[in-house]
Amino acid sequence: MDVGVGSRNLVRALDLAVGAGSLLAVLGPNGSGKSLSLHTLAGLRAPHAGEVLIDGRRIAAWPRRALARELALLPQNVEDPFPAKVLETVLLGRHPHIAHWQWESAADVAIAANSLAAVGLAGYEQRDVFTLSGGERRRAALAAVLAQTPRIFLLDEPTNQLDPNHQLEALELLRARADRGAVVVVTLHDPNLAARFADQILLIGGDGRWRSGATADILTAGNLSALYDTRFLAAQFDGRSVFFQA
Repeated sequence: MDVGVGSRNLVRALDLAVGAGSLLAVLGPNGSGKSLSLHTLAGLRAPHAGEVLIDGRRIAAWPRRALARELALLPQNVEDPFPAKVLETVLLGRHPHIAHWQWESAADVAIAANSLAAVGLAGYEQRDVFTLSGGERRRAALAAVLAQTPRIFLLDEPTNQLDPNHQLEALELLRARADRGAVVVVTLHDPNLAARFADQILLIGGDGRWRSGATADILTAGNLSALYDTRFLAAQFDGRSVFFQA
């Protein structure tokens, strides 16, 4: 598929398959089309050419409610226009599973509470969402995605605003979902986090060109240097590659 904005193609002829049990990390410079690609994969915008398939079915053919049970998107920025309790914001993730004109069940509340606990926010249920820090709000947004219980996770910079320990905890959660059979696609800026958690890598250059494949094959100092137009070096530490700018 082609991904672009206006008349500009940012990704040309992207041919990509992500199977159950895989975590794909998308890397690229600012403005290269990472977010646009994620939104296109989520069915929020049409590709300039080609199509997105889920289980062999065009994403546009999926009823929106059924699609919301299968696929969850964490945008790069999540805003809360109205006052709400933290638990209420996380319960939004349960709406695709609740019948029309029905309230959340005790099971839905338990799933939301467990999702908050998974991101380290147990006890925050009755806090006003406006009292959370940026990092806490990001973790609450991730909890809402977890509460949606999808098969496919699309997450745009899920580690944004998180301190180092919470970055690792968030990606460990997503890695665990993939290990249990989910499809996980994340955009990241840190190649070392990608090297640690991803099975597959997609590099997007913003000039239409892209490269994808197994992490060990694609995530190299040479490819990163070309991608970001700055020199990267790699070293081996604790059995894995560690990248740093020279």
